[in-house]
Amino acid sequence: MVGNNVLSDLVYFLKNMLLYQPPRLPRPFVLNETVDDKGQDYLPDAKQGLETAAQELDSQLKYASELRALMEKAQVAINNQDLSRVREVAKKLKILEEQEREVEPILLSYDHDLKPIERSVSARIDENARIIKELYNLPTNKDIVMRDFIIPGPMPVKAMLIFVDGLIDKQVINQSVLKPLMKWDDLAKEISGQELLTYIVDECLPSNQAKKATMFKEVAEGLNSGDSVLFIEGVPGAAVIETKGFEHRGPERPQIEQSVRGAQAAFAEALRVNTGLIRSMMQTNDLVTEIIPVGDRIPVKCAFMYLKSVANPKLVAEVKRRIDNISTDYINDLGVLEQFIEDHPTIPFPQMLSTERVDRVTSHLAEGRVAILLDGTPFVHLVPVSFFTFFHSAEDFSIKRPMGDFMRVVRLIGTILAVILPAAYLAIIYFHQEALPTELALAIAGARERVPFPAAFEVVLMELAFELIREAGLRIPGLLGSTIGIVGALILGQAAVQANLVSPITVIIIAITGLASFTIPDYRLSSAFRVLRFGFLLLGATLGLVGVAIALLLVSVLLSSMKSFGMPYMVPIGPKTKPGFDTVLRGPVFRQEMRPDALNTRNQRRQPHISRKWITEPPAGREEE
Repeated sequence: MVGNNVLSDLVYFLKNMLLYQPPRLPRPFVLNETVDDKGQDYLPDAKQGLETAAQELDSQLKYASELRALMEKAQVAINNQDLSRVREVAKKLKILEEQEREVEPILLSYDHDLKPIERSVSARIDENARIIKELYNLPTNKDIVMRDFIIPGPMPVKAMLIFVDGLIDKQVINQSVLKPLMKWDDLAKEISGQELLTYIVDECLPSNQAKKATMFKEVAEGLNSGDSVLFIEGVPGAAVIETKGFEHRGPERPQIEQSVRGAQAAFAEALRVNTGLIRSMMQTNDLVTEIIPVGDRIPVKCAFMYLKSVANPKLVAEVKRRIDNISTDYINDLGVLEQFIEDHPTIPFPQMLSTERVDRVTSHLAEGRVAILLDGTPFVHLVPVSFFTFFHSAEDFSIKRPMGDFMRVVRLIGTILAVILPAAYLAIIYFHQEALPTELALAIAGARERVPFPAAFEVVLMELAFELIREAGLRIPGLLGSTIGIVGALILGQAAVQANLVSPITVIIIAITGLASFTIPDYRLSSAFRVLRFGFLLLGATLGLVGVAIALLLVSVLLSSMKSFGMPYMVPIGPKTKPGFDTVLRGPVFRQEMRPDALNTRNQRRQPHISRKWITEPPAGREEE
């Protein structure tokens, strides 16, 4: 064979370049649509029927084989006149009697027509293992651990412990479950069946919680939450044992609702940690915690807490009714749950108070509200609420009344400026120049002399730029977010003014609007006003101050028509109720004798008319005159 030379290499190179060659790429993956009306737990009808019949026959054959083996042992024991073997055969016969009912053809056919999770726990440990494997897709699924062992005693019995690796505490399983059962030497207890399960649950397991389960739905709920499940041969039931030990974040300082005064504890993602934090601050037996699973395919624990002697029972029943009647596959966040149960899901204004602070939750529970918690969410929602509740800060009651009132007034002024200031600026520039002093009007006109765009375009451009900076500051991790936000705003504003794209007065208006929006304590309410601001801009630029007034009127009508779990959103203004001393301005704490009138609590009085009883007594060391 003649070797390649320079000329042949050049020919091959040009040939490869000029001639088409199929790309050397793997075959593309196409995600085709699939239609499965019956769900992943079911096969097509014909194949499913064959597998069901095969499972029924296999169960009957296994029972017949065990019965035949037991009869052979009985015959040998009787022929040898071995009384101990006869007693052992008699005890095993009791176990088979428990299993006899399960292998009846009618009952087998009924059980196999049910979903695995809807079946009852079998007395046969191999049948329970088969259903667990079907439920959790074993052996593909590597999270499920199945531990077989023998419980010793007068008649050793097979047992099986099942748990989810990663959700349990191995030390608890070894010391509180396996060790007591595998070293059980109470020879005086010759019991079996349900008596054996009851005895183990009540007297043998040192775990803090253990309960019996008869349905695989209860078994699955225990496994999914970090419990371990014990099956015993011959017992038509299981023991669900508390062995939770998964990793979770503990309580930390509040990151969003920071305050100078007041408690510094924030919620975590674990539901029981959050309920424990609330109970640690409200140490009373009057506090009730109810837990409801939410989600059809992936249940998530949802809890709601209230003071039984204070909260309106109709409010509690309504909260429970709405949560209990949610039908969806999975809810991963409390904000998603809020959209399922709120009265007006299409209106941007929040209808529940969301907080990460434990002290805010306890103060609202004491007023008669209901707290809603979701496992995996470090926030708590409180219902019902009014519009003015969102302007209350966590530290309002930790500082003196004059400063608290001043800060609330500042927040309301900031809200008004954040909503109407850009719209009012456009309205005055376009339609009401006479409303400005002559010097100010000339100064604004001189500043806008070289700007080629109309004032409306300037305002919208700067508003969008501010929103971009705000969103970028939230998405950039770490300390860079606030730094880039400040630097970006300064650079963009200065560059836009120098390039004659916007006027300095527009930059000042947008900067004041942005700062005013930060004075709103609730982030979701601030976001709602940011969206409404563009509607105000449109009406202000087209109709002037009349358009701004129309926008304010429409927002007032909208807020007045809203309700939060049966309570009007604008109380105590619309409809008018007893205002109390904690709506806009805050009265002295010793004058706040009644709870909010709109909550219609069981016990309206919070404290007696004279709560400072020391003023009716003489000072210490002096006799009463």
